[in-house]
Amino acid sequence: MIDASYLPGEFMPEPLVKVENLSRYYHNSCAINRLSFSLDAGEVLGFLGPNGAGKSTTMQVITGNLAPSEGEVSIAGHDIIDDPRSAKACLGYLPEHPPVYRDSSVDEFLRFCARLHRIPASGVAVALERVKQQCGLEQVGRRLIGNLSKGYQQRVGIAQAIIHDPPVVVLDEPTVGLDPIQIREIRGLIRALGSERSVILSTHILSEVQATCDRVQIIRAGELIYNAPIEALREGHEQIVRIALRRSPEAVELAGLAGVEHAEMLEPGRFRVYLAADANVDALVTAAVAGDWGLSELIPEQQSLEDLFIELTHDHEIAAS
Repeated sequence: MIDASYLPGEFMPEPLVKVENLSRYYHNSCAINRLSFSLDAGEVLGFLGPNGAGKSTTMQVITGNLAPSEGEVSIAGHDIIDDPRSAKACLGYLPEHPPVYRDSSVDEFLRFCARLHRIPASGVAVALERVKQQCGLEQVGRRLIGNLSKGYQQRVGIAQAIIHDPPVVVLDEPTVGLDPIQIREIRGLIRALGSERSVILSTHILSEVQATCDRVQIIRAGELIYNAPIEALREGHEQIVRIALRRSPEAVELAGLAGVEHAEMLEPGRFRVYLAADANVDALVTAAVAGDWGLSELIPEQQSLEDLFIELTHDHEIAAS
C-alpha cells in the first residue's frame, strides 16, 4: 500500500466519519478487506476504484444498508450497528439511482422525506425552501418528478439526501446523465456541502474528483491502496518534464543521465523525460548546457489522477484477467 495518509491537525475535533478494520464477506469471497480511514468536517473525499473493487459495498456498509462482517463504522460519534437510528439521522445518502417517487411532485416528495427524517412539522417549509434553493429546484416544485429531465431528477435525489441538514453526506455517482452546465452546478453544490460537512463522493469520473474533492482514496480488490490529499498526487512519484533541444542527443544518452529513469522522443528535438521522485531537474539543465544542446523549452507535466489510477490498478487487472 502507498502510505500517503492525510493527518488531521493536533487539535482537530473528532472525525465525523470513522471506519476501522472494516471487512465484508459474501460466502467465501472478500468484498472489502480491513478498510480503515476517517473523515473530518469540511472534507470532500473522492472514493475511486475499478469495477468490482468494493466501492458500492463500502458505501452500503457506511450508510447502514449492509451489515459489516468485521470492523466498526461511526457517524458523528454514533456506531452504525449499536446505535443505527442516531447514526443514520446524521447521514444523507444518494444512491446511484435516485430513490424518487415519479408520481409525486417535487414538493410532495421532499415534504415526505422531511417527515421521514423527523423534521418537526413547523420546520418542514423552511427545510423545503432551503434545499430547493441549494439544488436549483425553485421553479419545478409543483411538477411531477417523472416529467423532469434526468438532471433535475438527480437534483431531487440530492435534495432528499440533505433536507435534514446532516453532517455527513454520501453521494454515489451524483452527476451521471447531467449536461455540462448541470454538472458544473452540482459540483459547485458538492463543494458548498463540503464547507461544513463530511462528503464522500463515489464516482468513476476522475476529472470530477480533481475538480471537487480535497482528498482521494483508491481501493483495489477490497483493499485501500492510496489515501492522500489531491495536492499530494505527485508526491512519491516520478517527475515528468517535456524539453525542446536545438541540437539534441539520442534518447539513450538522455536516459543515461543521473536521475533520469526514461526518455522518449516525441518528435525530432522534443523529448519527454521521466525523472526519479528525488531527482533535481537542475541536473538535466546542467547537462544540456555542458553538451551545448541548445535547451529552448522545459515544461513540467503534472501527473494526473488518471495516470495515478492506471499506475496503481493496471498491473493488478492484468494479473487478475
